Amino acid sequence: MRPLKTLATCLALALAVPAAAQDVVFPGDNTSGTYMDYMKTVYSRAGYPEIIQLPLTSFDKAFELHGIAAESWEQSEDGLTWTFRLRDGLSYSDGHPLTAEDYVFALTRAATDGYDFAWYWDFAGGIAGWSEVTKGEAEPDTLGIRAVDDRTLELTTTTPRPYLPSVVSLWYPVPKHVWDEHGDDYAVNVDTLVASGAYMVESWEKNDNTMTFVPNPEYTGPWPATLDRFTVNTSLGAPEVGLPAFMAGEMDMAYLNRGQIPFMEQRMADNLRRNAIFAVSYISFDLDSAPFDNVDVRKALAYAVDREEMTETVLSGLAIPAGSILSPSFPGYNEGIAAQAVFDPEKAREHLAQAGYADGEGFPEVEIWYRDQGGYNGAITAPMLQYLQAEYKEHLGIDMGIRVMPIQDWMQALTQEENNLFLAPYEYDYVDPSNFFGIFYDGGRHDHRLPEYDALVDQAGAASEWEERLGYYEQAEQVLIDNASIIPLVHPIQTFVFSDRVSGDATEPTENGFSASSRLTPYFYTHLSVE
Repeated sequence: MRPLKTLATCLALALAVPAAAQDVVFPGDNTSGTYMDYMKTVYSRAGYPEIIQLPLTSFDKAFELHGIAAESWEQSEDGLTWTFRLRDGLSYSDGHPLTAEDYVFALTRAATDGYDFAWYWDFAGGIAGWSEVTKGEAEPDTLGIRAVDDRTLELTTTTPRPYLPSVVSLWYPVPKHVWDEHGDDYAVNVDTLVASGAYMVESWEKNDNTMTFVPNPEYTGPWPATLDRFTVNTSLGAPEVGLPAFMAGEMDMAYLNRGQIPFMEQRMADNLRRNAIFAVSYISFDLDSAPFDNVDVRKALAYAVDREEMTETVLSGLAIPAGSILSPSFPGYNEGIAAQAVFDPEKAREHLAQAGYADGEGFPEVEIWYRDQGGYNGAITAPMLQYLQAEYKEHLGIDMGIRVMPIQDWMQALTQEENNLFLAPYEYDYVDPSNFFGIFYDGGRHDHRLPEYDALVDQAGAASEWEERLGYYEQAEQVLIDNASIIPLVHPIQTFVFSDRVSGDATEPTENGFSASSRLTPYFYTHLSVE
């Protein structure tokens, strides 16, 4: 094992390594799955299928929507049918044409193959027949999707979905001509991983957790490849190993943890960027289980949280206060809603007393459950919970236990209400308020059933005018606040550093001070340049 270098020594080495001797290497977090196919599995996918396959639409760093495989789209007068026209001349890396049938096949297989992201196409997509087909109650050919011809897709929804072009940013094709020969295993080996996007896989070293990409020579779509070759290394994704590797010249980008940020601000401040993740961490309750079936108990916990102090101290540089489920600069964010989340320990004690637990007397033992995870959530969760534990003890006299559990166990416990208190994270899937409001709709993720809320979300989803939709969403979120259904806590942010030789539009801050997110994969890797 090599001796551990000091940060200063590593920085000097990084600046001294000749650019020609370096490969372009970025951190990653998910190359250890089985299938490199987003339409086979999202949560257990391998590598970055988002890099090699072409979605119908995608977002740039300002979160403006662009047609990618689709050159145009239109909605029918009744709002129920969308027609997407594919660009002419699109093909896979093996020269085979990319057609509308590849998109139809991708969603049809997802609906019939136990897809772990099926809920998305039901709630967000609202595809006609989706629920019935996924439950095995109807045949696949009854789905509201069809290829009119090689370049024309038609999608029918159960109710109007004015935001559907955003939703289909996660609709990737599956190369049916390859799948017909190899089945799902086409997405296991480099030799059969044909690409429709700007890049294709050159090598996949599963034992070393690395995947290398090169330009797809057959690609003719927008956002062409700008890098001759780059590698994603998941072993170096965590800041604790990523930054030393970056400063030793082994990486061209690294994520930073709380302790590393001040160090890098002193040494490479111009190279630092902050990423608007568009996520929220919040407290969720079982609304039907004591003591949280009492709205005064829930409001007591809400007023006892000092978000400003928490994000300025234990989460400094890692998060900003959250008063809303939507983060600032996300479409639909409402300052008036967010401003209602205030720290008021006196009010907190009043509500707890009204619930019959003055000064915490007689309050039952409670335990908050959260999931064991890496990435930005892993960095903020433990210090946030320890802070909350101290706040509730100091201001309310409540003892709150903490339990960490595997993600799959936590998710099952959340959906089946095996506990009455959870710390829950959620990150956007598409850029529209419906994405966040959907997790509380008609039971949704938490079995919260508020008819008034559901009706407002329905009206917002069907409204064709943006301002009208925003009005409904504001009213819907007010229902959540008045009921204290959840307690928004923080919006995480990521801080990362680029090497001097990496530039391009993806590295430039937006007017909000943020750079492009690597979550915006098609945009991110096609708007970089390396000296």
